[in-house]
Amino acid sequence: MKTLLSAARRLTLALAAVAAFTAVALPFQAFAQPYPSKPIKVVVGYSAGGAVDIVARTLGQSMSTSMGQPFIVENKPGAGTNIAVKSVIDAPADGYTLLMAANALAANMALYQPPPFDAERDLVPVALIGRVPVVIAANPAAPYNTVAQLIAAAKAKPGSIAFATPGNGSTPHMAAELFARAAGISLMHVPYRGGAQAITDVIGGQVPLLAMNALEVKPHVASGKLKVLAVLSPQRSTIFPEVPTIAESGFPGFEASVWYALMAPAATPKPVVARLHDEVQKALKSSEVQARMTGVGGEVIPGSQQMVAALIHSERQRYEKLVREANIKPD
Repeated sequence: MKTLLSAARRLTLALAAVAAFTAVALPFQAFAQPYPSKPIKVVVGYSAGGAVDIVARTLGQSMSTSMGQPFIVENKPGAGTNIAVKSVIDAPADGYTLLMAANALAANMALYQPPPFDAERDLVPVALIGRVPVVIAANPAAPYNTVAQLIAAAKAKPGSIAFATPGNGSTPHMAAELFARAAGISLMHVPYRGGAQAITDVIGGQVPLLAMNALEVKPHVASGKLKVLAVLSPQRSTIFPEVPTIAESGFPGFEASVWYALMAPAATPKPVVARLHDEVQKALKSSEVQARMTGVGGEVIPGSQQMVAALIHSERQRYEKLVREANIKPD
């Protein structure tokens, strides 16, 4: 009898040990699955069809092919992209939720008080993607065709010339304010809730000037409904090769572009971030991605994690100074 009880006890202990080992081992087995083992989500803080959305979908399509998993773009507009950023910060740090970020990531830390997040602490850079220049455009009937003519008109009647943007604190708004300060002129800002209505009113003649990224004005320039006075980039734009840069217009060293970077939650494992970084570099070298980017007026700029971190830090400082001095408030 004692022997039977002893055997039963040993069997019970053995089964318990197996169960305990299995419970411990399964999470490690799941964790050990090769990355990626399921679809990857890329969150975009803007509506579908805009510049950031197009960049995210172009990159995602290429990376999906090379990584063997779908890249799903999820548009979460609102609160100046803060909703999208916070959703990624709060997501599991496993490499399956990423953020396609632009300038607002740096600007919003200065624009909103208290800051809604600390991008340098809460997120980790994956890679720099590229940039699209901001342009200064105008209604074709506006009495200036060059930056020099615009500056002369603005100095003749300070504060009388209005410019439209997609909204308070948007990248084009910040770019136009930086330009005005560099030129020593005062312009009247007319913020809109998005670029479409701003473009419509400039085309209609309600507002003479427009600050916008090159992608969104391209079709309207092609149809003759808008004219571009300058591109705010170091080199001439591939889609507006005949338009001088802001440097050529008398402001060497000045630049205001919309940049794009892929980000992940801060605690994402380093090997996962490294894999994503390498895959981005591979995608940016493909002729398909380069053609799509240049086709919408963008420039591919492969960049390291360190380059992204330095860019966000410097942009944060630049925007903090501008927001403070110009007393810019979000919508």
